[in-house]
Amino acid sequence: MILLKSFKNIFQISELRKKLFFTLGILIIDRLGTYVPVAGVNIPLLAEYMKQATNLGVLFNYLDTFSGSALANCTLFSLGISPYITSSIMMQLLGMSIPSLEQLLKEGEYGRKVFNQYTRYLTLVLSIFYSFSYSLFLESSGLTLNPGWAFRIMFVISLTSGAMFVMWLGEQISLFGLGNGSSMIIFAGIVAKFPSYVAKTIKYVELGTISTIVALLILVVIIAIIGCIVFLEKGERKIPVQYARRVINNKIYGGQSTFIPFKINTAGVMPVIFASAVMQVPLAIIGMLSNKFAIFKFLSDLFSVGGPLFNVIQFVMIIVFTFVYTALIFNPDELAENMKKSGGFIPGIRPGKKTAQFFDYILTRIGLVGAIYLASLAIFPNIMYAILRMPFYIGGTSLLIVVGVALETSSQIESYLIEHKYEGFLSSGKIKGRIAR
Repeated sequence: MILLKSFKNIFQISELRKKLFFTLGILIIDRLGTYVPVAGVNIPLLAEYMKQATNLGVLFNYLDTFSGSALANCTLFSLGISPYITSSIMMQLLGMSIPSLEQLLKEGEYGRKVFNQYTRYLTLVLSIFYSFSYSLFLESSGLTLNPGWAFRIMFVISLTSGAMFVMWLGEQISLFGLGNGSSMIIFAGIVAKFPSYVAKTIKYVELGTISTIVALLILVVIIAIIGCIVFLEKGERKIPVQYARRVINNKIYGGQSTFIPFKINTAGVMPVIFASAVMQVPLAIIGMLSNKFAIFKFLSDLFSVGGPLFNVIQFVMIIVFTFVYTALIFNPDELAENMKKSGGFIPGIRPGKKTAQFFDYILTRIGLVGAIYLASLAIFPNIMYAILRMPFYIGGTSLLIVVGVALETSSQIESYLIEHKYEGFLSSGKIKGRIAR
């Protein structure tokens, strides 16, 4: 009853109600676009090809997750939000390494607008490249009705327009809706596949392919993974900070105590995405060449997706990317210097270089735990898929994105409720790990 009352309270706030309905409306438009097929493609033959081409299907399955099955069905929104996500990551990395872009980010609102415009231009370039590559793949596989430049131009225009429109939809959610637009679109694409997973599992149970016990075990394991993600995503190390008292114009400033939170998963899902992208592209190339050359057939069998060697390499790469990405987004020296300028210090640690070394030490320890957590989350579904012979494949990255977006959205809703004197979204009045206002 308390939870139902909380949901009722959501619709009592005019602003929150408008944001919620606006977000749902945008997501409905996005989902409708995934059912509009692109002209010139033999869709039934493509579906059959995707079932048989296992090595190539892994890459498509990874990309198809973010488009909500639009890529495998070759629809108008086949590219989904992936080009924008990729360009955002690339621009973020370039902004940390190129001085001119780094300076642009420090110029306030104007600099951010210019930076975002560069991101859109890069999204356009990547969309053209992806769609043209996809058209060549379809032609080489004999999946087009009328191959040639007319088909390629029409196909590139269709998919590129769809990708740019999806990017615009995501920006509208960020401006007028709930949560981050790109994350919400990815969330919707992943969740949209859940009913088919359930239906496929029930069908396998009815056919006797898997037992009822195995089906229940799959459900229990997935729930346990989600619980683990929630627990670790909320986990953080709080570093106490004391601010010295300062007297300015007969007024006393400072003297209070606070803390700096360091999350266990400081890098988020980015290391998993980087590692997956780096591994899946070579696997796709090997898969395409395995039918023509014996050496590539051997490599295809050796690096089979879900196999022991594949899991070991992916585990190591995720750990490496976690430390690399953490080093890019966190600068212990800059953090220590800013804290020193504001009169803050960590009890028992000298300000300046010693504080920076302490931050680096803490980040390294926490980063190792977070890296192992991310790597284990990424490969555990592969192991579970092989052992339980699951009728569907759902990656740890997908679960991490779904849970992360759900937590962030519920936190935003909770803030609105508390601000308007309602109880929090959860029965406790606040989400665990958050401070009530």
